[in-house]
Amino acid sequence: MPAKNNDLHGNVPDSAPVVLLLIDVINDLEFEGGQALAAQTMVIVDNLVALRRRAQVAGIPIIYVNDNFGKWQSDFSKLIAHCLEDDVRGQRLVQLLRPDDDDYFVLKPKHSGFFSTTLDTLLTYLNARTLILAGIAGNSCVLFTAHDAFMRDFHLIVPADCIASNTPEDNHYALRHIQSVLRGDIRPLAALDWDALRQRTIAGG
Repeated sequence: MPAKNNDLHGNVPDSAPVVLLLIDVINDLEFEGGQALAAQTMVIVDNLVALRRRAQVAGIPIIYVNDNFGKWQSDFSKLIAHCLEDDVRGQRLVQLLRPDDDDYFVLKPKHSGFFSTTLDTLLTYLNARTLILAGIAGNSCVLFTAHDAFMRDFHLIVPADCIASNTPEDNHYALRHIQSVLRGDIRPLAALDWDALRQRTIAGG
């Protein structure tokens, strides 16, 4: 791994041009439409686990970008505990994708991971240029985050089999939009060139 950036208390690599954003995967899915989204998410959950593991092996930092679900007095650890300890639809998802101590997290108040959050600051310190986006919901929070990333001139990779929406049709719409309008790479997980991503990370550019 690259050397650490002392400006962020020694926790952030000096250069991490490729970053993985896991969007709203710490999620109890206890809301209207949550049952349908949970069903679609479990279709891709193994891919999300594999994506996270491949990013770790490649030395790519992982940032959990998560909704606070209107609970302004809660924090990320409380949200994880709620999903793991209470009988909620998203329990299995969180069991499989719970963060490690060296992962990062950003709590967001609205759909986009950039709106009123510290994500811009963190990505600036990381010198990030390419963002891999994955998670739920594809046609909502993933898409809104992708739009804001595109406006900031990030290169987008959104593996088609690593996002889920309430319906396959909603998901296909989001992917087509990301590809055609945001010029994102939507090739599936198995087709990603991890050697190139790893070399980009090592080279710092």
